[in-house]
Amino acid sequence: MSTETPVAVSIVVPVRNEAGNITPLITEIAAALDGLWPYEIIYVNDGSTDDTAQRLSEEMARRPNLRVLRHEKSSGQSAAVRSGIRAAHGGMVATLDGDGQNNPAFLPELIAALEKGGARVGLVAGQRVGRKDTGFKKLQSRIANKIRNAVLKDGTRDTGCGLKAVRRDVFLMMPYFDGLHRFLPALVRREGYDIAYIDVIDRPRHSGVSNYGFFDRLWIGIMDLAGVWWLIRRKKPTPVAIEVT
Repeated sequence: MSTETPVAVSIVVPVRNEAGNITPLITEIAAALDGLWPYEIIYVNDGSTDDTAQRLSEEMARRPNLRVLRHEKSSGQSAAVRSGIRAAHGGMVATLDGDGQNNPAFLPELIAALEKGGARVGLVAGQRVGRKDTGFKKLQSRIANKIRNAVLKDGTRDTGCGLKAVRRDVFLMMPYFDGLHRFLPALVRREGYDIAYIDVIDRPRHSGVSNYGFFDRLWIGIMDLAGVWWLIRRKKPTPVAIEVT
C-alpha cells in the first residue's frame, strides 16, 4: 500500500503470547481486505513473554501496512484495543481477537455495514454462532450476557465477540475503564448512535491457550456492570452547540 494513499480502515488486533497465531492471522486479514479499502493492520503486543515480538518483527519486514505497538507490561485487552484505536489512521476501525477464533473473512461485511450506516451507525457488532468454546465457558457467557442485557437493555446477545467495526471518533467519546470492550454496545447507544449486527461463525483457535478471559474476575465484572448502568442513568441529552459569528 502506498504511503500516499489515505488509510480508510484500521484493523486493530490485541495480542498476548500468541506467537503461533501471528503469521496465519495476518495472512488471512490481508486476503480478506486486499483490493477493497486502503487499510492498515495495527497489532498491540500487550506485554507478551513468548516469541510474539519476533514474529511481528518478521511480518513488519514483509508488510509495509503493518504497524506494531508494544505495552511494556500486560495491561489487559481493553487497554490494548484502546491503544490501537488511538493510534489508528483510519476513520473506521475493525477489531478482532489475536487467537484466530475470529475469522477475518467477516471483516468486509462488518466494515461495509458501518460504511453504509453513515453518521447514524456508530458500531457494527459481530454475534457468534456455532461457538467453539467449552460447554462451561459458553454457559458462563450466556449467563453473563443475559444479566448484562437485563440491566443495561443494550439489545445485544453477545458482547464477548472480538469482531467489531466502530467509527474511531465514536470510540474516542467513550469513558475509558478496564473492561470497556465488553460494554461497547451499551456505551455507543448512550451517545445516541445506532448499532448494526452481523452473525459470524466462531472457530477453534489455531494454537496456544486463552490469555484473555470473558470475566477475568466475577466481582470485577459485577462492578463494571454497575458502573456502566450508573453512566447510562446519568447521561443527559447532548446539546447542539452552534458557533456564534
